[in-house]
Amino acid sequence: MTSLLGIHSLSKSFGTQALFDDLSFTVSQGDRIGLIGPNGSGKSTLLKIVMGLENPDGGSVTRRQGLRCGYASQAPEFPPLSLEKILLNTVAYDGDETELLTRARILLGKSQFTDSSQDGSALSGGWKKRLDIARALMQEPDLLLLDEPTNHLDLEGILWLEKLLAKERASYILVSHDRYFLENVCNKIIELNRCYPNGLFISDGNMSCFMERRELFLEAQVQRQRGLATVVREETAWLKRSPKARTTKSRSRIQKTYELMEELSEVSKRNTTVKVDLEFTASERETRKLLSAKNLSKSIGGKPLFMGVDIILAPGSRLGIVGKNGTGKTTLLKVLSGMIPQDTGTIKYADALKLVYFDQHREHLPSHITLREALAPNGDQVNYRGQLIHVNGWAKKFLFSPDRLGLPIGYLSGGERARILIAKLMLEPADILFLDEPTNDLDIATLEVIEASLLEFAGAVVLISHDRCLMDRICTQILGLGAENEQSFFADYNQWLLSCEQNTATKETKPKPTPPPPPKPPKLVYREMRELEGMEEAIVAVEAEIATLQTALESPQMHTDAQKALETYRLLAQAEAKLEGLFSRWQFLEEKAKALR
Repeated sequence: MTSLLGIHSLSKSFGTQALFDDLSFTVSQGDRIGLIGPNGSGKSTLLKIVMGLENPDGGSVTRRQGLRCGYASQAPEFPPLSLEKILLNTVAYDGDETELLTRARILLGKSQFTDSSQDGSALSGGWKKRLDIARALMQEPDLLLLDEPTNHLDLEGILWLEKLLAKERASYILVSHDRYFLENVCNKIIELNRCYPNGLFISDGNMSCFMERRELFLEAQVQRQRGLATVVREETAWLKRSPKARTTKSRSRIQKTYELMEELSEVSKRNTTVKVDLEFTASERETRKLLSAKNLSKSIGGKPLFMGVDIILAPGSRLGIVGKNGTGKTTLLKVLSGMIPQDTGTIKYADALKLVYFDQHREHLPSHITLREALAPNGDQVNYRGQLIHVNGWAKKFLFSPDRLGLPIGYLSGGERARILIAKLMLEPADILFLDEPTNDLDIATLEVIEASLLEFAGAVVLISHDRCLMDRICTQILGLGAENEQSFFADYNQWLLSCEQNTATKETKPKPTPPPPPKPPKLVYREMRELEGMEEAIVAVEAEIATLQTALESPQMHTDAQKALETYRLLAQAEAKLEGLFSRWQFLEEKAKALR
């Protein structure tokens, strides 16, 4: 396959923290790469280096001549301009901007925007993500770079993105920790991790293939460590028994022993894996009912969000809330936690109930404060389950080495900042955890630990998350909020999704109401009679023209010539409009002809 990009011996550090060293791999045409790795391993930094937004400390990036790259950042921001203007400003143009305007409108349509004149700076987080991806595609890139594209997207948005990427012809590298998303959109996985030789592991295939090969590789590496340990132990014993080496053969054996000892040290370091130590603090309450809600409803600005919701939470309950944007998921979570009042219905809490709420927007961590101040704001110790833990030990539980405690928060990755907020959450004893999108920016290893911790949590959990894998593993029940104030309970996420698809199909097959008959038209004139006689022939000709244009658009060659593709799209739109006009005209003339009979 044609090589698009080469990474050669790349290295990058921030202060004393080395992100990666001697990193090398190639991106070829057709590659759809999922870039994963622990928080702080340098995934986002690597994308910025490829885009030329940051410089490496060592090594180089080579690009195919004329390579066009599109980049969607982790946290996009936009000026107060219309969506169309934002996209047009992405591309330099000289003179007539009709072609670019057409491209922008097509991309906005693909991104499901209905009003291209709205202010881009006022969009919500999920819609900003969509606009940023459209902005990246506006470059007509050969290589698309997406940094955490599913963050702040709801489940509907993630499904939209999966379909969009399936249709795009560009190769891409995307950073994500969404395991189902990686499974569905990638044909190659690259993990940045110091547990591998050269700091990375590359696997062709989807996420399932990667997990199988990764496990086999790490097991083989453990076996290699055991074998080396045996050989080194035997050679070390020989060294202690032997006199000083006087022969070339003996000196060679001694040198080989030292090389094996060095290799054993390196393999041992790679095999030393450390995980976040998470265990949410429960109050150990034995009450059978923690919360009982009946007939809850809520409207905002006169718009009903949900009605007639009944929920009972007991110790061990793990309820997931799903629904499209605007159905009131976060609002319901806040109503249940007592943060905002319901319009109707009642909520009964157990006595002295302890509630903990994790907000998807999260409290702001000032970038200038140190890691030490963020983890232990009241001194050098934290109180965890009645036990005082020094900040050094508390930092290690969340994979922060003590020598980084003086580092400003602004130098940490998004995932590392998320771990700080999880650390704050764990200090609060709770009967019920209300979690609104708690997994944004967290790496896969941390997600798996959070899953295990929530499964072991003795209280109740109410969870909103776009991570389908997390929802399937954690939740014992799913509450689906509907677009028409409907709500139902489901066994898992897939059952809810199937229900949504069935409801959509039912609505589409409902017979449309018959419009009232139009008033009788006047009689045909001679010119209209001739026009009616040739109408069928005219329609057949336009249908043939549409078929030809659609066939042309399906050709791979068409997508290599952007100008020709846009012109073909324009002609197709004109032909379809012409066909619709002919059918309307035909119906009108037929009605007039009937009046003659």
